[in-house]
Amino acid sequence: MALRIWASSAAKALKLSSTGNGARAAAAPAFSISRFFSTVQDGLKYTPSHEWVKLDGDGLATVGITDHAQDHLGEVVFVELPEPGATVSAGGSFGNVESVKATSDVNSPVSGEVVEVNSKLSETPGLINTSPYEDGWMIKVKPSSPGEADGLLDAAKYTKHCEEEDAH
Repeated sequence: MALRIWASSAAKALKLSSTGNGARAAAAPAFSISRFFSTVQDGLKYTPSHEWVKLDGDGLATVGITDHAQDHLGEVVFVELPEPGATVSAGGSFGNVESVKATSDVNSPVSGEVVEVNSKLSETPGLINTSPYEDGWMIKVKPSSPGEADGLLDAAKYTKHCEEEDAH
């Protein structure tokens, strides 16, 4: 089940509160992207710099940027990614995302070898906006340090991190 977090600028502008009775609109899809909410998915690990990693059953790690990150970036217009075979380090930059607002480095949550790059992003970088956890993934990595992702944030801790970050 996806957790909802407030995107600070919209919530503050509308003077909305993230506290309440916890009720959700029944018609709202679980992974909708709207102007007011960012989606955080259970089962993924997150970095404080807003990247996510999904450890697949085949031993690979799929990496992308979070819905929260893409929401703050705005419309993504260009993505620069490494070539397959490149080595990435946990916490190190592997590429960047250019939006109508800014250009931001993207850091790898895990160390290892890039085995696949999402080639769809070169022609359709907006997939990061419309589907950050599915079609908008960026790279697949063969991790060199099993268990490295264990130290990353789970969905609840990442949600809390975003709420605290947006409060400032």
